[in-house]
Amino acid sequence: MKQNTIKQSFRLEGKGLHTGLMIHAEFVPAPENTGIRLQRVDLPEQPCHEARVEYVCATERGTVLQCGDWRVSTVEHALSALYALGVTNCLIRLDAPEMPILDGSAAPFVKAILQAGIVAQQADAKVYVVRERMEYTAQNGSTYVIEPAIQPQYEVEISFPGNILHDQKAELTDLADYPYAVSSARTFVFVREIAYLLDKGLIKGGDLQNALVIYELPIPQETMDQLTDALGQPRQHADKLGYLSPLKYENEPARHKLLDLIGDFSLLGVRLQGKVTAYRPGHGPNTECARVLNQKIVQSSINCK
Repeated sequence: MKQNTIKQSFRLEGKGLHTGLMIHAEFVPAPENTGIRLQRVDLPEQPCHEARVEYVCATERGTVLQCGDWRVSTVEHALSALYALGVTNCLIRLDAPEMPILDGSAAPFVKAILQAGIVAQQADAKVYVVRERMEYTAQNGSTYVIEPAIQPQYEVEISFPGNILHDQKAELTDLADYPYAVSSARTFVFVREIAYLLDKGLIKGGDLQNALVIYELPIPQETMDQLTDALGQPRQHADKLGYLSPLKYENEPARHKLLDLIGDFSLLGVRLQGKVTAYRPGHGPNTECARVLNQKIVQSSINCK
């Protein structure tokens, strides 16, 4: 395949999930061999670096990239959309230390990219062809299998304790299906996690519009009121377990994990021709596995064409 960029610039704005800041992101066409680059226009010197796995510095509730003063968090949804649509070169200008969360999915990015248009460039894209099966078990026990396939394929299996979010699977056998089958799946969080995340200074911009909130372990009404008040959300009845907003798909959490997997693996900086199967994936193990695969790609550059 050829390298691609967007046909024209576009802007998106919205709250940052963790900072709560109103963030402006401008997506700009980029020359061949640029890659996906993130620029912090709010910082002196306006530092700019390519979105690569080498820069991953943190993975709690999102993938964070850092190089010196340059730091950008929650990059995975935008990167997932760009990769799935085949955009290999793009400059993203940000006026804050994270991407806007928008509705918690990749759908707003997909819509904006398609409206802007995608244009083919002269140079060939870098493609890593998976020629032999590879297995990787991350430090937390998450398992990844990467094996040969005619075209890119992704499959995830998730498992969480509790009675609401049961074991789920999701798969994508053709990237062309991404816009309607994967992109609108929202990030999710358990009510039991919210107090911890707030104490850590995270999810200041979280709400029921940009995350799927799962309530599976009863808590006192007073505690529920404190949490919803802290998030600036309408109060919920503490005796009503389940999802606090309607599901878009029966397996929406699994589809979102697949969305994140594509975004995190895009940090390899190449098109991956093969099948990735992930058991209990997350940003930490995703990028941990991607680092190992990146070393293999560098060592086996003969497979990049």
